[in-house]
Amino acid sequence: MSGLPGGKRTVVGTCHCKAVAFEVDLIDGFENIRRCNCSLCSRKGAIMAGATLDRLRVIRGADVLTLYQWNTKIAKHWFCSVCGIYTHHQRRSVPTEYGFNLACIEGIDLDAIDEIGRSNGAAQSLVGDTA
Repeated sequence: MSGLPGGKRTVVGTCHCKAVAFEVDLIDGFENIRRCNCSLCSRKGAIMAGATLDRLRVIRGADVLTLYQWNTKIAKHWFCSVCGIYTHHQRRSVPTEYGFNLACIEGIDLDAIDEIGRSNGAAQSLVGDTA
């Protein structure tokens, strides 16, 4: 149990300046709530949830999203180019899913999350120069 409301519904998320907005269709509440310990995620500190690619849609500001990729360039991390907030990413470990920043979802109380899983992104192989 996550401490967050469950059920089937659509939620809206925005970056800080609201230039970017996205919708996520939830089937049974927020799924796969986690933090990741890879070198990027550990620095951004976000609590993420997951959704399949067909359940997350950018509804405003696709033109101001900045894509960041590193290492294998499989994962795709998007940030608002105006305010810098990480909104979502396409996962390297499961490329058919997005992870999204729960702090971007309207009305979420991050302190209400009972259990936050851990993804061991640091254990995934690095290829060549990662700088």
